[in-house]
Amino acid sequence: MFFGKKLTRIAAVAAAVVMTGALAGCGSSSGDTIKIGANFELTGNVANYGSATYDGLKLAVKEANDAGGINGKKIELVAVDNKSTAEEAVNAATKLISSDGVKIVVGPAVTANVIAESQVANDNEVPVVAPDATSPAVTVENGKVKPYIFRSCFIDPQQGEVMAKFAHENLKAKTAVIYVDNSSDYSKSLGQVFKEKFEAAGGKVVGSEAFLAKDTDFKATLTTIKNYNADVVFIPAYYEEVGKIVKQARELGITCPLLGTDGWDDTKVVDIAGADALNNTYFSTHYSEKDEAVQGFLKAFEAEYGHKPNVFAALGYDAGKMIIDAIKRAGSDDPKAIAKALAETKDLQVGTGKITMDKNHNPIKDAVILEMKNGDKIMKAKIAPNAE
Repeated sequence: MFFGKKLTRIAAVAAAVVMTGALAGCGSSSGDTIKIGANFELTGNVANYGSATYDGLKLAVKEANDAGGINGKKIELVAVDNKSTAEEAVNAATKLISSDGVKIVVGPAVTANVIAESQVANDNEVPVVAPDATSPAVTVENGKVKPYIFRSCFIDPQQGEVMAKFAHENLKAKTAVIYVDNSSDYSKSLGQVFKEKFEAAGGKVVGSEAFLAKDTDFKATLTTIKNYNADVVFIPAYYEEVGKIVKQARELGITCPLLGTDGWDDTKVVDIAGADALNNTYFSTHYSEKDEAVQGFLKAFEAEYGHKPNVFAALGYDAGKMIIDAIKRAGSDDPKAIAKALAETKDLQVGTGKITMDKNHNPIKDAVILEMKNGDKIMKAKIAPNAE
């Protein structure tokens, strides 16, 4: 997703420091349980992402345990708070693998923390499923697939391509402005892909502007954007800034369609922007609440937690379903067997639809485009990618 994706140098440094010596043995699950590690941002500046994802994972595990477990064993979740930092994500992974004896790790939520953790996991041959981290660098480094790192979300290039295609073909846009969060690799990457795909289709990006996370006043830049008089504005960013940008854009008289990505997918965006301002906006995400295929998950989540899930919770649930399926097919809790089964995932029904794992350990799954209309989300399109 999207989510706090600055790929910091400190992530790699932290991983390298921890791995200067090989970790002690990975331990083992008890006879009656299978240990799954949960490495999440439960406190810190992106705790809302990590906590929601963890809730989704817990629901998938509860359902499996209530149904008798996996191969006669119950699942034991072992959670460690990485405090929303790359250094603590490495420490959490080290503890989970070397001290707690987990067989697989789920999380963290954000890309930089997953990348920091990945060296620990790969060196100790313990698989990781990243629910939310959408950067291609999570599973592929220097052109090589990381053998023990997988994900349950689609990747940034898929979203950028889908939205460029939608702008050109569905909205008949000939010109576009891109407005990115310059402090977010997620946002900048999506802006670049959108530009490449939109112009390859025959459109023209007539302007590119930027803001920074936590900015609150966007009117000066939005005035510049208004003067471009483009057919659409593409804003690949997170809901807090998006809500303010949309509200201020409409106040300035920008009436053209505003486009976004899964970072928009939170109920708070309506609270911030207002339902009227969000009319004539569209964004890509992982599922539609109106889709019949996701109703089982939505009802189960609301029954468990008393509120509707957000996209992070849905992806955490998907990760849990992937792991449970892989362990069942592996026929054991051996990490190598689980990693092999994850790589062979095919046509698996999860919370947000069906997924198949591609050669780069990314799930092949539909992207959904939603239109905001009077505060409601209306599904405009469901686009399936081609397998690589």
